Amino acid sequence: MTGIPTIYDKLVIEGTLKLLTGMHIGASNDFAPIGAVDSIVVRDPMTSQPIIPGSSIKGKMRTLLAKANSNDPILNKIEKDDNVIKRLFGASEPVVSSRLQFCDLFMTEETVDALENKTDLYLTEIKFENNINRETAVANPRQLERVPAGSEFDFILVYNLENIEEAEEDFENISDAIKLLQMDYIGGSGTRGYGKLKISNLSVAPKKLTNKTYPEDLISRLEQKFTGCEDYALSL
Repeated sequence: MTGIPTIYDKLVIEGTLKLLTGMHIGASNDFAPIGAVDSIVVRDPMTSQPIIPGSSIKGKMRTLLAKANSNDPILNKIEKDDNVIKRLFGASEPVVSSRLQFCDLFMTEETVDALENKTDLYLTEIKFENNINRETAVANPRQLERVPAGSEFDFILVYNLENIEEAEEDFENISDAIKLLQMDYIGGSGTRGYGKLKISNLSVAPKKLTNKTYPEDLISRLEQKFTGCEDYALSL
């Protein structure tokens, strides 16, 4: 069947994303005066608070899930992803609408209150590093802006419930992607320890936006797919 699918409901997946190590997701810095930070983080223009773009979470979760599902030594092109991945994250060839909608992640009020007036810059820290030239042994110092370890963000996904028979498989894949993400990182310099994270307190809430019915126990079965997810974080 082709065309745009209808929905039974929209399900909101919520949780808390906690940074276990400092995170750097860079923003454009066209003008850098002498003494300025070399690489700044992306911020919300209205509040100036650091954010985690939804695109960063979506791209990393999709790539990690595609790597895990592949039996080939080299990752396939995105249009060759399995259908279970395409229906969650979308595709353009052929067109497949995404069942998941990602949101930019904003700092919790508790984190803002804890960090305000206590960090190098507004709600962030400056990390000094040296890039050593192997041939000359000359150090090239630089300054990176990071969101500090311990910062918490509201984690929100919206899932289009389109096919009752495929919903549990979809949530198993979402759960696997979250587990993989916690064993990996977000942002830059992840292989040097940046961007480690933990996602906890995951819940699933139906919005009852249509008059269509589905099994009463479906939501609890879907939420159970997230049981133990946070155990895959690299530390508490």
